[in-house]
Amino acid sequence: MRLVADGLSNLEIGERMHLSEPTIKTHMGHVLAKLGMRDRLQVAVWAHRSGTAR
Repeated sequence: MRLVADGLSNLEIGERMHLSEPTIKTHMGHVLAKLGMRDRLQVAVWAHRSGTAR
């Protein structure tokens, strides 16, 4: 979530975590569903407000 909050793309996150872009996309879909959010922007805002982001 911190990497999403930092504005990184799925490809950039995948490179940092040594995972493929499709894997990151799948994980993001799960995060969105579990949090009941519609897009990465909502995740980034939530991360900043909750203190999850740096």
